[in-house]
Amino acid sequence: MPRSRNELTAGEWAVLALLAEAPSHGFAVARVMAPDGEVGRVWSVRRPLVYRAAETLTRMDLVRPAGTEPSRTGPQRTVLTATPAGKRAVTRWLKTPVEHVRDGRSLLMLKLLFLARRGADATPLLTAQRDVFAVRAALLARAPTRPRGSSVRSRSGGSRRRLRRRASWRPCSPSRCRPPMRRAGPPSTEPPRAARLRAVPELQECRR
Repeated sequence: MPRSRNELTAGEWAVLALLAEAPSHGFAVARVMAPDGEVGRVWSVRRPLVYRAAETLTRMDLVRPAGTEPSRTGPQRTVLTATPAGKRAVTRWLKTPVEHVRDGRSLLMLKLLFLARRGADATPLLTAQRDVFAVRAALLARAPTRPRGSSVRSRSGGSRRRLRRRASWRPCSPSRCRPPMRRAGPPSTEPPRAARLRAVPELQECRR
């Protein structure tokens, strides 16, 4: 099922934003997206994923080939550029705040980085982001809290009973499990099997 243009991953948005700045080929984009690259310090993407992102963006008509460039180590490299639709998508993306707090240290930082590379004012994005987080905080403040001392209901009563039994079980100590010492006396005249059966009740305490 094809994805919409609003369902791009962070790596795909980063590749599209770079190509919206200026035409480039996949190798150069991967170098910028490396962990020690200008963008990779905020959000790094491995080279195979950069090429895959470029193919995805091309299928979605957000990126198109713009020519070729000679390479010293192999065949000519295809230069890519963002289409008008791709540039508009990046502009909207940079103005849209993130929805989840967990994205504040990833997608939001990525957007702020590309705004700074464009020389654009980040105040509108930060203001909108503050409003989104304020709504999230208000919803969390109104959420009902669980009373102190309440426990989560188990999936079944049997599971709860098993947990209680395990919690109350205690292993036998060596002094309790060891049969009591008997004083030395004359040898028993009972057969061996009868002696073993007579000693069994003394070990029943370990099962209680």
